[in-house]
Amino acid sequence: MKSRVFIVSVVFAIVAIIMFGLGCSSGSRQTDPKDVVIRMFGAMEKNDKAALAHLLDLAELMRNINEDYALQTDSPRVFTSPEQILDDLTGDGLTKKRWFSLQRIINKVDVNGDIATVEVTFVDKEKSRGYRTKFGLHLVHDKWKIYSFKTMPSTPK
Repeated sequence: MKSRVFIVSVVFAIVAIIMFGLGCSSGSRQTDPKDVVIRMFGAMEKNDKAALAHLLDLAELMRNINEDYALQTDSPRVFTSPEQILDDLTGDGLTKKRWFSLQRIINKVDVNGDIATVEVTFVDKEKSRGYRTKFGLHLVHDKWKIYSFKTMPSTPK
């Protein structure tokens, strides 16, 4: 009987250690900025504004007044509220329409401390043209958040 209690206690202790370890890792720093970008595109596809709000640094995105992150625009749009950005990335938003009309390839990740970039290439197969961008991410409360979509043209292959 004592050996059974001992075995149950040991098994309980092991399970508790494993659960504690998993709990700590899920609440700590996300280690893959690329996963955040993939989840952003998934949330856009599902029109999930709540998920996008957790993946984006909306305040920082609103500060971008010099460049439009939607492809192929002549003058930058200025967003005055987080809701406008979320509307733009979901439903019939201009950025969602343009990004989802192109093939999206998520490439290289560079992490430098609390800042990361994820290279994304948008490919327009009809025009044989690619648009390369580096999404900027930074840590906010130990979670990677996208704060920049800086697009730049790339040469066709």
